[in-house]
Amino acid sequence: MSQNRKRNSLKMKLTRHRLGRAALHLGCLARGGKTGWHLAGVKRELFFWKRPVSLVVITTLLIGLASNSVIATDYSEPFRPQYHFTPEKNWMNDPNGMVFFEGEYHLFYQYNPFGDKWGHMSWAHAVSPDMVHWKHLPLALAEENGVMIFSGSAVVDWKNSSGFGKDGRPPLVAIYTGHYTEKPLQNQNLAYSNDKGRTWTKYSGNPVLDIGAKDFRDPKVMWHEPTQRWIMTVAMPTEHKIRFYSSANLKEWSQLSEFGPGGATNGIWECPDLFPLAVENAADSSKWILIVNLNPGGPVGGSGCQYFVGEFDGKKFVLDKSHPQNTSITAQSNGTVIADFEGSGYGGWKATGRAFGTAPARPAGGDIAGFKGRGIVDSFGSSDSDQGALTSPLFKISADNLNFLIGGGAHPGEMGVHLLVDGKVVRAATGNNSPQLVGHSWDVSEFKGRDARIEIFDRYSGSDWGHIMVDHFVLGASPADTVKEPALWLDYGPDFYAAVTWSDIPKSDGRRIALGWMSNWEYAEKVPTAPWRSAMTVPRTLVLRETPEGWRIAQRPVAELKSLRQPSARSFKGGTFAEAAAWLKKQGDLPAQLDVEFSFQGIAADARFSMVVRAGANEETVLEVDARRQKLRVDRSRSGDVGFHPGFAKSFESPLRIRDGKYTLQLLLDTSSLEVFSQDGESAVTATFFARAGERHLALTSETGTPPRVAGIKIFPLKSAMKSSRSFAESSEPNPKK
Repeated sequence: MSQNRKRNSLKMKLTRHRLGRAALHLGCLARGGKTGWHLAGVKRELFFWKRPVSLVVITTLLIGLASNSVIATDYSEPFRPQYHFTPEKNWMNDPNGMVFFEGEYHLFYQYNPFGDKWGHMSWAHAVSPDMVHWKHLPLALAEENGVMIFSGSAVVDWKNSSGFGKDGRPPLVAIYTGHYTEKPLQNQNLAYSNDKGRTWTKYSGNPVLDIGAKDFRDPKVMWHEPTQRWIMTVAMPTEHKIRFYSSANLKEWSQLSEFGPGGATNGIWECPDLFPLAVENAADSSKWILIVNLNPGGPVGGSGCQYFVGEFDGKKFVLDKSHPQNTSITAQSNGTVIADFEGSGYGGWKATGRAFGTAPARPAGGDIAGFKGRGIVDSFGSSDSDQGALTSPLFKISADNLNFLIGGGAHPGEMGVHLLVDGKVVRAATGNNSPQLVGHSWDVSEFKGRDARIEIFDRYSGSDWGHIMVDHFVLGASPADTVKEPALWLDYGPDFYAAVTWSDIPKSDGRRIALGWMSNWEYAEKVPTAPWRSAMTVPRTLVLRETPEGWRIAQRPVAELKSLRQPSARSFKGGTFAEAAAWLKKQGDLPAQLDVEFSFQGIAADARFSMVVRAGANEETVLEVDARRQKLRVDRSRSGDVGFHPGFAKSFESPLRIRDGKYTLQLLLDTSSLEVFSQDGESAVTATFFARAGERHLALTSETGTPPRVAGIKIFPLKSAMKSSRSFAESSEPNPKK
């Protein structure tokens, strides 16, 4: 056994049950926590039980703690968010067990107690009175006996249907997936707490739902009042299905129905959620929402969160008729064919390496579909591990769009298609982890009249979709007719995943509040942060809005975040685009934490203009409004440190519905993230970035068309919630029970 594995094994033993809690109290003392509370906690765990811990074991505990000391943080590390939740150290991913109980918002999350990469999945725990200021609590549910604690949910069992409650008080019950490390099995389990979530007991009758499946996970449980029973929504990831189960007591479950496949299916389905959502400005009107997270296959590639609108009768989810339908498969748009790969060779294209051979592939039978004619480019070669490149001769860009078909592996930066102008990559695309080739379009109008090359490349040696498939390059006046998955996305950015909502929000509040993991599985383990990895998004209030396209979720940051706004707000009262740009320039160096509101009016049909977040002299993130295409494009390719993963430096788009020439945008900026809410939350974009030290500035630029009038700009500097959370944590610790 390696030294690291030995060390982790010892740590695992030291973080279970009484000794684990004692170690966590000692760790809090090391971080300067409230002395009396933590000393009492150590005494309680080591001496006040019927079987006191021996001095030998206490000595072992202290040695282990000293050799693996807890890292204290003042939240001033490079790239550390100041109002987005982060663990003090180590790896974090999905939010779990989000529940409100007795004045506290509980947030559990996937956590590795032993390192800053995925592994040893356990549930860490934090609480907050307002979803802004968080107190870290001891590890709630630890991996043990070869079973990791995968994602799940938590509820207040108000009627004590489970029998776990004590003294007439309802218990908190966690429902989680047990992931077995020594065999291919996932099943559903329970744990409960009778002290507001401070300590947890795993149910002795676990598992409570086991179908013998390798992939069966992420239970979200709710109480369904009309049928007076619990409903579990759980994912069948590789089947692209969601199953619904019912129970009277949380312990015994019966299958009700299934939903799927549907929507986006170019990745596994995970982390579902089912809930009624109020219709905006319509009293007592609601519809049911089914959230399904997807990886890969999100709107930018990698991770994403889709949703379905419909009805749920306590047994079955039925999709609303307004949900987008599959766009029919049609031919590429008319134009100049650059290559169709119908010949016996590649013509003037140059092949290097072993992946592409000497001629196009001729798919015959099998599951490859969506190509045009007989031939395609396929980098499979003799196996998935073959690598190489196929480069076109020079051609002149003579139209606004370059259209093509693409499928195969989704490995940004390692496999895909590049457009090169003057030897530089100006556009990039990768596959979809599917044998279905789908249409893809690049807007190349800015390069019109210039010479270019196309490079199809495969530098990926893995066996998980280790080849790319491409066909039919056409220069056309308009984008190609493409096959679009009928998906509705909760967020169009690359860094929004595993989003679920809080349970048991009081009826007097009435909100449906969601939280997502602010990262992407493509590069999450590579981001340049230490001693922690990953953050959560801001909590968001969801409502259902009726639009000309059908029902859509609108979202806004929770109102509690406004408590961080400092009194030194800056406002531009309105004027021309040039006047607004000059006003922004005068604001000079700005804090890294900002809440910014932009309002534009008189937007011309051909207008293209940008809001720019600059850091230092050479780093910037660009938010470009394209009125002609009705898109918001975010480009982080020059945002700072982008070299840690080839798939990070990219641009991405969200739909943008400009109404009567008007457009509003709210931009939340933290040290290493931005969240964009367009048109009062009608669409959202979340992206991380890692700008290095330097002054922060905001700017406005106009690219084409008549620039709009700027109706107003408001800039609110934000206080650090994380630093003030330390004071909250110390002042809110309860008296220890003996």
